[in-house]
Amino acid sequence: MSIQALSDLHIDYSENLKWLQGLSRLDYQQDTLILGGDISHEMKLIETAFYHLKKIFKEVIFVPGNHDLWIAGNRQLTSLQKFDQIRRMAAVYGVHTSTLYLDNVTIIPLLGWYDYSFGQPTEIAIQSWQDFYACNWAGFNSVAGITQHFLALNETNLALHRPGIPTITFSHFLPRIDLMPDYIPADRRIIYPFLGSNGLEAQIRKVNPIIHIYGHSHVNVKRTIDDVFYINNAFGYPEETRITAKQLLCVHDSN
Repeated sequence: MSIQALSDLHIDYSENLKWLQGLSRLDYQQDTLILGGDISHEMKLIETAFYHLKKIFKEVIFVPGNHDLWIAGNRQLTSLQKFDQIRRMAAVYGVHTSTLYLDNVTIIPLLGWYDYSFGQPTEIAIQSWQDFYACNWAGFNSVAGITQHFLALNETNLALHRPGIPTITFSHFLPRIDLMPDYIPADRRIIYPFLGSNGLEAQIRKVNPIIHIYGHSHVNVKRTIDDVFYINNAFGYPEETRITAKQLLCVHDSN
């Protein structure tokens, strides 16, 4: 039994959807997939992904990303309501959204958003960041409030940690900004305030995982910091061929 990891499928792109549909229906039947968000902003495509992935893998565990919570112009729907819809759909297809116990490892999904703990955004960055137009966070007065809401939901999953059993945590958003490589150009760092939250890192350290998997940045990374192995294995947009690998990554193998 292996644990595979992938994030940022973005199957709005036909090339990405074709890759998903072409995955072997035999090779991963005993494996678990950790899916770190950003399947699509369209509910129909999220359902398509759940359908195919449950045919491919024995277990699938998922956290939504920011694109998954876009409401696509439906102002009658809030992003939090869409979050609830996605979780209900996941349950229908047998996709896990809460702590998963395997024989020799515990997998804990961690929700999140961003709260500017990675830096204050410029006005230009705010105006250009699509989440501010594509999401509807009625009832929240700030991005920090959204983040705190999701971090509070994580406490239930964290409480199911099994001491003495290896733990893998995963999130869509980054738990620390120093995971971004030094080679990122200065003009691209304008989006850093929108990448994650230090609050995620604090929660990760409560359970001392052997691995933390994340997505969102579309920059694949493998790096150990203070005994935690951080991994980003994003599929990304079709044109992102230098910073993403376009393949599953085995992160744990008990064979």
